Amino acid sequence: QTDGQLKTGRDVAIACLLGAEEFGFATAPLVTMGCIMMRKCHLNTCPVGIATQDEELRRKFTGQPEHVINYFFLLAEEVREIMAKLGYRKMEDMIGQTQHLEVNRKGQHYKSRGLDLSPLLTPASELNPSAGIRNLTTQYHGLDIAIDNKLIAAAKDALENKKPVVISEKIENTDRTLGTMLSYEVSKRYGAEGLPDDTITLNLEGKGGQSFGFTLAKGITANVIGDANDYTGKGLSGGKIAVFPKPEVLEDGFVAEEHVVVGNVCLYGATSGKAFFRGKAGERFCVRNSGALAVVEGVGDHGCEYMTGGVMVCLGETGRNFAAGMSGGLAYVYDPEGKFPARCNMGLVGLESIDSEDEKEEVFGYIQEHVAATGSSLGAKMLENWDANYKHFVKVYPHDYKRVVEERARAAAEAA
Repeated sequence: QTDGQLKTGRDVAIACLLGAEEFGFATAPLVTMGCIMMRKCHLNTCPVGIATQDEELRRKFTGQPEHVINYFFLLAEEVREIMAKLGYRKMEDMIGQTQHLEVNRKGQHYKSRGLDLSPLLTPASELNPSAGIRNLTTQYHGLDIAIDNKLIAAAKDALENKKPVVISEKIENTDRTLGTMLSYEVSKRYGAEGLPDDTITLNLEGKGGQSFGFTLAKGITANVIGDANDYTGKGLSGGKIAVFPKPEVLEDGFVAEEHVVVGNVCLYGATSGKAFFRGKAGERFCVRNSGALAVVEGVGDHGCEYMTGGVMVCLGETGRNFAAGMSGGLAYVYDPEGKFPARCNMGLVGLESIDSEDEKEEVFGYIQEHVAATGSSLGAKMLENWDANYKHFVKVYPHDYKRVVEERARAAAEAA
C-alpha cells in the first residue's frame, strides 16, 4: 500500500515498480471536486463547501461524482500507456520490477546527493529468489475459532426473538475484539436501533483482549470481572461495558481506584453507549469520543483528546494535556486538591463548576450507574456526601460547544 501526493499515472507506475499493490489518493480527487487548497479544513470556513458544516458555504459545493470518476479513468489510461511502453499487460506483472527505475542525479537536491538509493532499486528476487514480490497469500484472521461464535450460538433466542439471555464465559487476552461479531449479528437484523437494553448480557471472567467490545451494539451488556487491554470500547455503538476486579481480590485488600483496570485509548471513536471502569484507565482515554458516557476512577495523559461529544466523568486524578483538541462533549473531573487546571490543555476549553440542580442530579446519576455496574466503593463514598463532594468537580466545557448549546437553548426558548 502506498499513498502521499499520488496524482498522475506516472506516480502510480513508479509506486507499482517499487512494489506497491494498492494506491491511496486524496488531494487530486479533492481538487476534481472543486478544492482550491485553502488549507482551512479544520476551521469550518472552506470557501468551496467541501470541509464545512456551514449551510451557506455548503451551497457553494459544485462537485459531482462524475468528476472523480473521469479523473480516475484518465489516470488509468495514462498508467496503461506506461505499461505498454514497458511491455506489461497486467499490473500484477509490473509490481516490484525495479530494474525499470534509475535515480535522476540531476534532479537531486544538494542535501540528498550523498544518499545511496541502490538498495531501494534492488529487485527482491535478487536478495531472495524464493521470496514473492507481491501478495500471494491471504491472512488468516482466526474468525472461525473466535469466542464470538460461541456467544452468537448462545444468544440465538435473543437475536431471533428479542428474549433476554445471560451468557457466562471465561476469557483470555487473546480473545481480541470480543463482541464485534456478535454486534454484527445484532446490526444485521435490527440496524442502528439494535436491541432493547440488556437483551444480551455477557458475564465474562478473565482478561479482555485488545479492542474488547469493539463497536459493541445496542442491547449488549458486557461485564468483565478482571481487567481489559488497550482500545476497550473502541467505536462503542450503543452497547454497555463494565470492567471491575474480582470480589476475592478486593477482599484481600486490593484498592481498585489505585490500580489500572483498562489500557490505553479506551472508547476511541465511540459514538453511543456507556462504559464503567472500576479503576484507572491508561492514556488517551475517550479520544475522539463523540457520544458515549464513560465513568472511570483516574486516567493517564491526553484524556478526552479530540473529543467531540458525549460525557466523561473521572472520579480520580488525570495525567497531563487533558482535553487537547477537545471541541465537544463534557468532562467532569473530581479535583478536591486543585491539581487539575495545571494538567488541562486550555486551548479549546474552559473550566467551570457544576452550577445547577439539574446538572448536579445528572452527574449524581452517572456515578450511581457506575456504582450499580461495578460495585465501586469510591463512587459509593462520593454519593454518601454528595452535597459536599459535587463542589469539587471541575466541568471541562469546550468554548465553541458551549456557544452552540447556548444558541440552541435561546432558539428553543424563542420558538416556545
